[in-house]
Amino acid sequence: MKVGLLWFDDDPARDLAQKVGGAARHYRKKFGRRPTICYVNPTMLNGKARQVGGLKVAPLGSVLRHHFWIGEQDGDLSG
Repeated sequence: MKVGLLWFDDDPARDLAQKVGGAARHYRKKFGRRPTICYVNPTMLNGKARQVGGLKVAPLGSVLRHHFWIGEQDGDLSG
């Protein structure tokens, strides 16, 4: 990912899908493009990647809990 957005959401009332959705909406509003990947702390996914609304959510150890590093996967220009 060359360009991304770091999003923070620690609200216990929202589940992972809602948090990723909020980050994705903000990314699209800011950059005018649809994100394709969101990296989160592995503890948020039990170490396994999954899909949330067509967006790949993948574990990455360098991302802190409650943070969402969202953007476009390298080579993906599907906007």
